[in-house]
Amino acid sequence: MSTFNDIGISRQLDWNRIRKLFIIGLVGAIMTFIGDWLLGYGVYDESLTGLERKLSQYLVLSDGKIFWLAFLGLIGISLEGLCYFGIYRLIENDTYAHIFRSGVFGYMLFAACGVHVPCLSTVFFYKHMMLESPETAYDLTVKFGMYFLLPAMILFLLFFIVMSIGQIGAFAKGHTPYPKWCWIFCLPIGMASTMLLKLTGNHAITNGLTAAWISIGNIWMFGGLLLTMKLAKNRRS
Repeated sequence: MSTFNDIGISRQLDWNRIRKLFIIGLVGAIMTFIGDWLLGYGVYDESLTGLERKLSQYLVLSDGKIFWLAFLGLIGISLEGLCYFGIYRLIENDTYAHIFRSGVFGYMLFAACGVHVPCLSTVFFYKHMMLESPETAYDLTVKFGMYFLLPAMILFLLFFIVMSIGQIGAFAKGHTPYPKWCWIFCLPIGMASTMLLKLTGNHAITNGLTAAWISIGNIWMFGGLLLTMKLAKNRRS
């Protein structure tokens, strides 16, 4: 096809604008990474199991730190979502473009305010419940998460899958100016690679990185597409 998705602006492919979107998205991903890294950096209480073991490392966080970690992610994730439209601009096939766009809208709706901030709210709730009523803190925190975090998380995951299908399909089938192999610069690849670090055990650095798995996926995606943009431009020159 000779035209690209215009998202309300000129249908001519504007590489400078797309590059700016990718750079802003990368900055947003780094902001989110800093917050997630600081949130996850620490070790679990090995005497505990399951979710309670995971929550144990957050008890040392101050209220102020929890607020700023939530704020960093709120801004950074919002920037990421807006900048996904740089990828949307590249997709020449209407079907894949519409699939990807639908996923992006869901990501923007649920990632920051639906998942990230409620995650920090749950941490805040657990920390203070442990101070007030340690014997009921875990059960109430689970209930709190089920009511106020889980619904948005399920919706986020559904839209995330839709978005990933649209992006990977478009790149792998040659419906973008990029070489087909550039499909690897997507969120699932960066995220899955990061989660492999879980195999190294309970270490502060590992826990920090795996807590930032989605932001690392975004850094991988935006960074990779920026580094290979010259290849895409040369293919269409």
